Amino acid sequence: MDSGIPFITIPDSPAEADPEEVIPAEGLRAILDNLDALVYVSDFETYELLYMNAYGRRIWGSIDGRKCWEVLQNNNSPCDFCTNHLLTDHKGNPSPPHVWEFQNRLDGHWYQCRDQAIPWTDGRLVRLEIATDITQRKEMELALKEAHKKSQAAALEDDLTGLHNRRAFFELGNQLLKQCLRNRSALAIIMFDLDYFKQINDNHGHDAGDEVLRYVGQLLKNNVREADIAARIGGEEFAIVLSEAGVKQAADLAERLLKLMGETPVRYGDIQIRPSASFGISMLRREDHHLDTPLARADRAMYGAKALGRGRVSIDA
Repeated sequence: MDSGIPFITIPDSPAEADPEEVIPAEGLRAILDNLDALVYVSDFETYELLYMNAYGRRIWGSIDGRKCWEVLQNNNSPCDFCTNHLLTDHKGNPSPPHVWEFQNRLDGHWYQCRDQAIPWTDGRLVRLEIATDITQRKEMELALKEAHKKSQAAALEDDLTGLHNRRAFFELGNQLLKQCLRNRSALAIIMFDLDYFKQINDNHGHDAGDEVLRYVGQLLKNNVREADIAARIGGEEFAIVLSEAGVKQAADLAERLLKLMGETPVRYGDIQIRPSASFGISMLRREDHHLDTPLARADRAMYGAKALGRGRVSIDA
């Protein structure tokens, strides 16, 4: 199929064209074929490709009277993302150009597309698209976005245990607290501190202590619901926010964690370490408007558990 077109003007409307500035077919073809971008024209109604420049033919082959969706996307029907409906107004007149970004499903490349309805040589309106390959820029943008996302996640994660850190605990916990206050639903706080942790570091070294902390982190990941918040908020201090949970549910979880610590020792080299912890539990009250308040009560209950001999669960009265 001859990809040339007899005459076509570049201005926004035929009325603006100066007859002396109309480009001959050979000159226009030379311009379009040397663009480092896809240029094609298709019929609004039939989707038949009426023109494609050399850049497009090199990548997608000859148009041979085929539909745009056959050549450019290897589809069996019009594309679900087609922008034709955006290129004319309700009276059928050309709208301003529509500029958008798109990842081609066939070649995987990203393109910035400029779509516009223009008058064809026979007077009918047709679709003109100029698509510039922006894959390199887009991949860089996506890589930077992913790096930013990871850095944000890292800022909220405890490096050693993989749990939330103190900052995340308060940011997410306060959101959950406000939600529970609005819904008038229960919320429980569990705080616990590993017993005699300094002795583990002194007797076996800090690497052994780190292994115990990682073990506790994994224990929490395996036993805390996804809807709840588990965090390492200090050296050997951990806290959990349980949404829509009462005292019994919180106590059952604390007792289960304490039992698992005693039953599954941490292996470090040739030694086995059986960590223990003291737990404190408090419940959200209507007058609590910040997580600091119920956390302080859980902390007080935790020290009550330590005073009673450690390795146990204490509930704020």
